[in-house]
Amino acid sequence: MESKHSILEKYFGYTSFLPHQEEIIDAVLAQRDVLAVMATGGGKSLCYQLPALVFGGLTVVVSPLIALMKDQVDGLRANGIPAATINSSLGYGERRIIERVILEGRIRVLYVSPERAVQPFFLSLLKKADVRLIAIDEAHCISMWGHNFRPEYRRLRVLKERFPAVPVIALTATAIPAVQDDIAKQLALKNPARFVGSFNRTNLTYRVVPKTRYFPRLVRYLNEHRDDAGIIYCFSQKATEDLAEKLRGKGFSALPYHAGLPDAVRDEHQEAFSHGDVGIICATVAFGMGIDKPDVRFVIHTDLPKDLESYYQETGRAGRDGEPADCILFYSRGDYNTIRYLIEKECADATRKDAAYRKAGAMLDYCETTGCRRKFLLTYFGEAYPEERCGGCDRCETPVKVFDGTRAASMIIACISEVGERFGASYVADVLVGSKSARVRENGHDALPAYNSGEGYTRDQWLRFVQEMVRKGFITSTGGRYPVLVLNDRSREVVGGSLPVPLTEPEPAGVVAAETADDYDEVLFARLRQLRKVVADLEHVPPFVVFHDRSLKEMAKYYPRTGVAFLQVYGVSEGKLQRYGRMFLDAIDKHCAEAGIAPERRRG
Repeated sequence: MESKHSILEKYFGYTSFLPHQEEIIDAVLAQRDVLAVMATGGGKSLCYQLPALVFGGLTVVVSPLIALMKDQVDGLRANGIPAATINSSLGYGERRIIERVILEGRIRVLYVSPERAVQPFFLSLLKKADVRLIAIDEAHCISMWGHNFRPEYRRLRVLKERFPAVPVIALTATAIPAVQDDIAKQLALKNPARFVGSFNRTNLTYRVVPKTRYFPRLVRYLNEHRDDAGIIYCFSQKATEDLAEKLRGKGFSALPYHAGLPDAVRDEHQEAFSHGDVGIICATVAFGMGIDKPDVRFVIHTDLPKDLESYYQETGRAGRDGEPADCILFYSRGDYNTIRYLIEKECADATRKDAAYRKAGAMLDYCETTGCRRKFLLTYFGEAYPEERCGGCDRCETPVKVFDGTRAASMIIACISEVGERFGASYVADVLVGSKSARVRENGHDALPAYNSGEGYTRDQWLRFVQEMVRKGFITSTGGRYPVLVLNDRSREVVGGSLPVPLTEPEPAGVVAAETADDYDEVLFARLRQLRKVVADLEHVPPFVVFHDRSLKEMAKYYPRTGVAFLQVYGVSEGKLQRYGRMFLDAIDKHCAEAGIAPERRRG
């Protein structure tokens, strides 16, 4: 039996494991059930693909989207691993052929949807096959406390019931502890080994910028990234179509993607993006788990996400290749009204509704935090981040200016007291700026000393001061569906003059482009990308199935001359050497001859 390290290098082209991969694989090989939470780009697929080769027999992978299955199968086949998928896009004859090959033991990895995985006929087929491992991808979908709950996932526990001796590995990129517990319970995992990797995507830069006149800012950013692929998330279907059309009018290659489009159109747009024929996809959250494109250089949100789990997963589609990428959110607090509407519409259960409001509140806090955004995200997911500043977010790149806000804080505290500690932040801001709203007048609060006492700051600025005071503990918000501001011991210390209050000076932030410098031959890299595109089109697969950008950059840095040297390039397996090696080596040789690059500069 080949060792896991030799399999890693021979079939996948890697010489070492990413963090947690080896421990997870060892647990699976020890026949244990496993729950693995690993950030996007952390290499979850390898955690069941490599054991599939060690175990032999059949590994069944439950995956939510046809496009995701196809990309995975294409990638495995390119590496010389027999893989297949059974899904609704197959005709009867194709499906029967795959079923026969499965029973003959000639398929190592089989991808299926959650709906098909629990069908009686399919379960009967598996009973006749030599099933050695079951993998559940995007496992957070099984939990009603997760951000992307799919009821059909709940039925997957039948797999453990029908195959109690077969180890099950459940994988997800995003799951807080409560969701992790629910996944293990719903899948009936037996004493699972649990691995929670770091949520810190160090190659991503996080920025939140004002939404006011966002389109010119967006165009300016895109003009600086003309050669980059990116995803722009919008709230509504119409918004995706309108934005894609406006961007095309500015000369960008952009297409919309949303659930309202015909299936064939959606597939066509996704394939065009994956294959590099279109640079920008304007999408709703329907453009989700099937995105396996590694070289997405930016993910932009034009509207406020409903929770941090969704935001983290969507931004996680940037920089899967480990190269630098930008995550930009155009923020307006007014978008919160849309989220409230959705919560009221979609959450009938009171407990789920309260949880949804708490999650939405955390999303607002992330946007309005004055501290490091990376630290905020990691803390939310239960991960300690020892540094105060990461250097990879707008708050750390341009630290906020702080002033002595004790006077402003005292005015806020006085207003909260005068309105009887019965209202939220927006109402307190209304009173301070002298709003003429019917609600303020009906409550008689236009006669209070605090009314219109906040001259010098706008309503939004007062609102931010209030929210910052809540975050710093100077006042308390009751949270939940209708949060109310109340005073606490620190509030009284402020009023008594014994506790100063530092507040952030309101200051608009701009979009700052991330610049990167890599030591590789950019001309050769461009040529190799062009060759990769031709090969990918001929094989009807996305370019990254042939080689990732990181592989091409290493080729353009080390100029390999021989097959042995080519195998040392990141992501080059023996299968890919046999399949693509000659044409890429020839292209490198031709470039070196034209550019006069001496042999001593070349590896191998």
